[in-house]
Amino acid sequence: MPKTTQPVALRVARQDGITKAILPNGMTLVLRESHAAPVTSFWVWYRVGSRNEHLGITGVSHWVEHMLFKGTPTYTESELDRLISRAGGVRNGMTWVDWTTYYETMPSNQIDLALRIEADRMAHSLVDPKEVQSERTVIINERQGSENSPGFRLMEEVQAAAFKVHPYGHEVVGHMSDLTSMTRADLYSHYRAYYAPNNAIAAIAGDFDTDEVLQKLARLYGRLKPVESIPAVTAVEPPQRGERRVTVKGEGNTDYLLMAFHASPTVHKDALQRHSASRARRAAPIPAHEDFFPLVALDSVLCGASGLSFFGGGASNRSSRLSKALVDTGLAADISGGITPTIDPYLYSFFATAQQGKDINEVEAALWAELERVKEHSVTQTELGKALKQTRAQFAFGSESVTSQALWLGYCEIFADYTWFTSYLDKLSAVTVDDVKRVADRYLSRDNVTVGHYRGQG
Repeated sequence: MPKTTQPVALRVARQDGITKAILPNGMTLVLRESHAAPVTSFWVWYRVGSRNEHLGITGVSHWVEHMLFKGTPTYTESELDRLISRAGGVRNGMTWVDWTTYYETMPSNQIDLALRIEADRMAHSLVDPKEVQSERTVIINERQGSENSPGFRLMEEVQAAAFKVHPYGHEVVGHMSDLTSMTRADLYSHYRAYYAPNNAIAAIAGDFDTDEVLQKLARLYGRLKPVESIPAVTAVEPPQRGERRVTVKGEGNTDYLLMAFHASPTVHKDALQRHSASRARRAAPIPAHEDFFPLVALDSVLCGASGLSFFGGGASNRSSRLSKALVDTGLAADISGGITPTIDPYLYSFFATAQQGKDINEVEAALWAELERVKEHSVTQTELGKALKQTRAQFAFGSESVTSQALWLGYCEIFADYTWFTSYLDKLSAVTVDDVKRVADRYLSRDNVTVGHYRGQG
């Protein structure tokens, strides 16, 4: 860290209790000060995930995430664990299709440690060759463990069938052939290409002084060099022109159904590109895609309130349409669904577990009947109002902790900006019955679906 204590000049915007700044090197900072409890959560997000991979290096983003817990010349892995534990904090990291993130939640008087650790991780991770080989075994075991799950195996096949061009078609963990063949050079090149301040977002929420932390972040991260260019994802999935089907056979006596429809992106791609090009000029908030929030509302009616979740998936709600049609009738043991905020168009999916002795085709037929019913008759205003009320409650519950607040402030900057989070309830409340019917008609089509059956072989 530079020895100077002179304030660092920043472009700063303040709105609704949130401060956003852009460092000269392109790094985005989002801060939400709150003194409800002496706790602070700090997250650093990178715009890299399985979306940024290709055959030969699938799973590399997830593997790099693992390697960045292995230490730097300043902090060894064991020292990091000891320092965080002794300070009373917790830490972790995650990788998904559009992003990789790391966080620490700590007593507020210890948060400086997290700021230093993440700055060091961004620039100086070792990716030691011996650790690469050791972690290869760990990740292969993780992949093999996932393969024991019928849900994983079914989702992998459905994704691959649904996406013919876009890298959303492979799982985050990667293909086994790539996990056995990737080298330390592959991992380190990926790290150096994407782990840079101009591809990163720092989000912090909790008990701190905003101006003081802004200067700390500027001094720690402002000295880090940006990369000249971030490799672009140019793949565009062509429209699907007919139903696709896969069948997976495996262990167990239970059958599963997965139906995945291509869905809207969270925001319009051109709006996101304009925003990315003008981040340093504090571009106006990005408007949501007109179909995204109606799809969230539709899912709340069909599957139950899901609040705000990375992976969609409203837990089965006994008052939801699909629970009544499939669970209450004894066809399915459970039914869930979800649409997830992503950069590019992803999937709106339904997942059902057949009751013992029930034919999976019968479960699928019942699900289709409900989808056709919502397309023909839409939903009632009472139904929509109840579903949105439940979703608002889930949202409030899921965003009350400082860890959740920092998570969402950073995550939303990946596919839009933080105002997507702060205006979530307003946008959801504006959805009408006609909006719900419009998106049901547009997306819940047999020409737009990939259907997967998992059949247990005993």
